[in-house]
Amino acid sequence: MNRSDFRIVYAGTPEFAVPPLTALVNAGYNVVAVYSQPDRRAGRGRKLSMSPVKEKALEHNLKVEQPQSLRDAEQQLLLKSYQPDLMVVAAYGQILPIEVLTTPTHGCFNIHASLLPRWRGAAPIQRAIEHGDKKSGVTIMQMDVGLDTGDMLHKVECDIGTNTTGAQLHDQLATLGTDALMHTLEQLHAQKLSPEVQDNSQSCYAHKIEKAEALLDWNQSAEELHRKVCAFNAWPVAQTVLNNEVIRIWESSLPETVTTAKASEIIAVNDCIDVATGNGTLRIHTVQPPGKKAMKVADFLNSRSITSGVCFG
Repeated sequence: MNRSDFRIVYAGTPEFAVPPLTALVNAGYNVVAVYSQPDRRAGRGRKLSMSPVKEKALEHNLKVEQPQSLRDAEQQLLLKSYQPDLMVVAAYGQILPIEVLTTPTHGCFNIHASLLPRWRGAAPIQRAIEHGDKKSGVTIMQMDVGLDTGDMLHKVECDIGTNTTGAQLHDQLATLGTDALMHTLEQLHAQKLSPEVQDNSQSCYAHKIEKAEALLDWNQSAEELHRKVCAFNAWPVAQTVLNNEVIRIWESSLPETVTTAKASEIIAVNDCIDVATGNGTLRIHTVQPPGKKAMKVADFLNSRSITSGVCFG
């Protein structure tokens, strides 16, 4: 089938979903409509803000739909009116009912940011880092009524390094997801897709990240805390309290320092800050004091007198 004749409805909301949409347009596919979450109020002025996907769709003069819910019968009829051959979904932010899943000729393909069935749910990128996974990746999945339970159509993996952040992995998976989608579409057109059923016993649920999780518990091990710092960069950003100020921690590492100090105690101050934990030492490199931008610890210490023996929290 000619790409310009293949009718695609695209559904996505955040920055992660922008590269695949751009690739579809550049490849000549007929994107007949783009679905995105309704505009939200954001920032100090609480002004209505468009999603990144909506902004990109308007750049390409694509039709944009922003229903509050696709469970509404009128919205389902509207979707049918686009006569889609396929619906591509990437971090859209809504559960799709069976009436939507069965509307396109080829159903709905989801770009999921984990190696299914490992992490299902809202925050697979951060949870993979937080739990110490050595690998992540993208799965193109044929959507069904379950939560990320559909058959797997194509998987691409990548390594997670010791210091890989959530922001870095997000961007890497957005690129991999784009490539994986385009490959899957080629396989679809060539009638070479080989769906693989997920092993439910191997799945974990990636709970949505809550702001409260950002507060570090110094009784945890240095390794656990470092993984949180990495996972929560760039949101919600790990944080602690120092001299009644909330300090965000953007970058850390794991030195081979042995200490008998109590958890949360600062044991060394130089161009970085070493902190005793429940097991091991966490070295802090980049912080963000209230009302300021993120900065190296050396710059942070220029305006503060912090010595060994002081405790966080």
